[in-house]
Amino acid sequence: MNRRVVYTRGGAPRDVLAVIEEPEPAPERGQVLVRTTAFPVHPGDLLAIEASPEEAAEPVTPGVEATGVVEAIGPDTRVAPGVEVGARVTVFPQPGTWAQWIAADAEAVVAVPREMSDEVAAQMLANPLTAVMLRREAQEHLAFGYDGCLVQTAAGSSVGRLVTGVSRFHDFALINIVRSERGAAELRKRFPDVPVVSTEHPDWADEVREAAGGRPLSVAFDPIGGKMAGSLVDLLAPGGKLVSYGLIAEEPISVHASTLLGKSLTLRGKNIISGWPSEASPERRASDIATAKQIALALHEQFDVAATYGLGELADAVAHAVRPGKDGTVLIRPW
Repeated sequence: MNRRVVYTRGGAPRDVLAVIEEPEPAPERGQVLVRTTAFPVHPGDLLAIEASPEEAAEPVTPGVEATGVVEAIGPDTRVAPGVEVGARVTVFPQPGTWAQWIAADAEAVVAVPREMSDEVAAQMLANPLTAVMLRREAQEHLAFGYDGCLVQTAAGSSVGRLVTGVSRFHDFALINIVRSERGAAELRKRFPDVPVVSTEHPDWADEVREAAGGRPLSVAFDPIGGKMAGSLVDLLAPGGKLVSYGLIAEEPISVHASTLLGKSLTLRGKNIISGWPSEASPERRASDIATAKQIALALHEQFDVAATYGLGELADAVAHAVRPGKDGTVLIRPW
């Protein structure tokens, strides 16, 4: 039997999620059957549940990423190198990963390095690929590679820590922004050589400018939106670029047209779930996946796990995933 998480209407995840049992799926042509060993509860998964229509025609299973073991491969199916029966794999982006068994599209199934733990493998693609996507946005800015400086909000998040690690590897000038002095202290322990500013301080924007040391703030990464995004627009140098990749804040981004025109700014929205697969060529996707694996191996200590739950503890797992001050990713082991 296959136990999977479903919802039939949008709303608060704790109120609308349920676990059902059904026969395990069989892989069709172009599919790989994966027995799931762990999957993450990404904030984006929960936002998708809340934003869903009130009534769904069929039960919907959340999730886009999981790790597990290949149990079967559909007939006449081409798979990536290393994907074979018995192999450990990660699945991304694949709708409906919150289940014990996944009949995944073969294109979304990637072999896991032997030395990688399940805890890291369950997070091996979504967040590292986001870091790869953001790095590319920074490198495409004409002035950034010369003397420009990068700034990012939510720097203590899983993605933020990976962006910091990648930036250090490529020798990018980076300033991290977090919401509390406690979070700033923790991030300084992880990356002592990277400036961190807390928005607890009323003059935090001036602290960012001071940390830049006269260099222009060319690119800003922001998963928050709302007022924070507006503050970043004010900080950006003429010709700067704001890359928005999340929507934590409920209020819209408010920017006057005169600011965009006067400073010739660029606002970009990036979505790793829909944007990366559709925008990247097969060759680019293969290269990005290889880079994501390297990031996961090199920065494995940044893949913190806040807690691990079973399917019977689903409500607790969801509550933990949105807990203020959560450090790391919440995982669910479905067996």
